[in-house]
Amino acid sequence: MIHIEKLKKVYSNGYEALKSIDLKINEGELVCLLGPSGCGKTTILNLLAGLLDPSDGDIRFGNESVIGKHPKDRGIGLVFQNYALYPHMTVLENVMFPLTVGKNKKTKSEAMEIAKKYMKITSIEELADKKPGEMSGGQQQRVAITRALVQNPRILLLDEPLSNLDARLRLKIREEIRRLVKEIGITTIFVTHDQEEALSISDRIVLMNEGIVQQFDIPQNLYLEPENLFVAKFMGNPIINLIDMKKDGNVLKSKDFNIDLNLLNKDRFKGELTEVNYIVGIRPEYFELSTNPLFTAEVESIELIGKDCIINFNVNETNAKSITDISKKVSEGDKIGFDIDYNGIYLFQENGVRVY
Repeated sequence: MIHIEKLKKVYSNGYEALKSIDLKINEGELVCLLGPSGCGKTTILNLLAGLLDPSDGDIRFGNESVIGKHPKDRGIGLVFQNYALYPHMTVLENVMFPLTVGKNKKTKSEAMEIAKKYMKITSIEELADKKPGEMSGGQQQRVAITRALVQNPRILLLDEPLSNLDARLRLKIREEIRRLVKEIGITTIFVTHDQEEALSISDRIVLMNEGIVQQFDIPQNLYLEPENLFVAKFMGNPIINLIDMKKDGNVLKSKDFNIDLNLLNKDRFKGELTEVNYIVGIRPEYFELSTNPLFTAEVESIELIGKDCIINFNVNETNAKSITDISKKVSEGDKIGFDIDYNGIYLFQENGVRVY
């Protein structure tokens, strides 16, 4: 298990990259650090790896603090974004290399035997005699992961390992990474800014912003039960629709439609609605086409996404999106009716705190 307690990182220029992070990552778990650029996810990875020293706090692998420990003594395998393979070495030599240096170095025959074992697991045996310049990006990535695994690390750290690959290959490699680390049973921390990648590969996701953990949860909960407005906005593609509304008695009112608070699920309220102004979040799939509509709007544009299409329209003087089946045959300029599935409504205070 990895214990991160009150971890802070302040750089010499005063920039506070991490603001007291607390995380517990279970043995064998695959956790993604997700968030926009500059949120602190790579800083956490570098602190775990020992490439940076924290300003405060502790990191423990099991019961042992690793603060002050040299990276090579932490029992980690690290895969960088740029693969960092030795261009003059063959694949076999690259994979063997970590086993031939350091105080625990193996004989050449031992190193070759271990290397070939892991190359078989990662399906790169046929690349043994090739050099990095002769391989595709996906093949190089497999080699980099194999080289990290060959050291039998306690923890595997992956820093945006798929960002240099095309979309189709990224999909294939991330499935392979998930299968591989689960098969080996290694605790894995995976840094990415791509929510789709994180949702598809993770056991749990740490969503960060401005050096603070916004939510640490299973993937579906970040989408279905966001803890605050930032999480709701970050998760989902297309992004959630946000509409300013005012509370008047038991009704939330806007220019184009109202929401009856009595119809909301009482078990989902996270406190009393004591304010006047609220931000209402409605995901595109919960704006439904209707012949008995809550409001009507003109279709401004349509985007096709496979069997569905995204309808762009204006409501309450705000750009909004709805997702519907392409069989509905909606066209630009059509005036169509919308209803709202109340199961897909979220309420936030203006400061971003979720109240429903």
